[in-house]
Amino acid sequence: MITQSPILLPKEGWQKALTNAINDPKELLAQLGLSGYLEAIDGDIIKKFPLRVPQSYINKMRHGDPFDPLLRQVFPLIDEGFDVENFVKDPVGDQLAITSPGILQKYHGRALLLTTGACAIHCRYCFRRHFPYQDSNPLASQWQDTLNALRSDLSVSEVILSGGDPLSLSDKKLANMVKELEKIPHLKRLRIHTRLPLVLPERINTKLLSWLSETRFQVVMVIHANHANELADDVAHALSSLSGINVQLLNQSVLLKGINDSVKELANLSERLFELGVMPYYLHLLDPVAGASHFDVSQTHGIKLVEQLRKQLSGYLVPRLVREQQGEPSKTIIG
Repeated sequence: MITQSPILLPKEGWQKALTNAINDPKELLAQLGLSGYLEAIDGDIIKKFPLRVPQSYINKMRHGDPFDPLLRQVFPLIDEGFDVENFVKDPVGDQLAITSPGILQKYHGRALLLTTGACAIHCRYCFRRHFPYQDSNPLASQWQDTLNALRSDLSVSEVILSGGDPLSLSDKKLANMVKELEKIPHLKRLRIHTRLPLVLPERINTKLLSWLSETRFQVVMVIHANHANELADDVAHALSSLSGINVQLLNQSVLLKGINDSVKELANLSERLFELGVMPYYLHLLDPVAGASHFDVSQTHGIKLVEQLRKQLSGYLVPRLVREQQGEPSKTIIG
């Protein structure tokens, strides 16, 4: 009996770029002229949460600068190996908030779908870096159970696509998912949390824009920029394309030591975001996830930074300083 091989469709440009992302710390340092400058964490530990960074993001890093704020977000420093009290694997209680396959529900009226465990970039401070995605992916085999759970909960009006990064999925898969969600009458808004417009701006292609523009949902996209250097011209073009189809753009940052923990850097970020049509929304205090203690900025310092920002910027340019706390009905506003 002759069996036919499956037809392999050619990858799009963004998918090729994703496949070719750098995953070797030595290769990353060599590209930047920094061989020997930074010591990476033990290789066995890296395997559990590998380095991953697309070339387009590397191109925005400063050559020869071991303190570059973009490099520091992705490089697996030896500091990650230190055990620090109160820095844990599930810092915000995500696993306790799973109500149905792939659904997290912490706040009234909203349901978050863990669509994938994949990301285009591995941020070393990620609060889900230890999350067991293999147990909580609704698209793997339990999608109908997920849809049934959403249909039965009339209190939910907003569905949030998260992960991982939902835009690491194909447009066909995303469009089909959204079409099924559109059949649930009480769902009104679609929110997408993503880092891809910043780290892989070519992902914002015509196919993505097409199905987003056709959905009946009001669409909110929450991007995640931590530093103005991430917002180069290619990113500006991607964000302009999204604004052009009436996607509401918001930004959430994380306050990170050595990256954006100064008034100058935060002000530059807010100004640049607003230039590109993005509202500075939240500034998160670091979630105390195991392996990220070296990024931590004290709440006291965070409050001072926001107070100083208010003296320099228009109110709409000052993000709300927040912390996520397990069991609370909303984000806790600190300042």
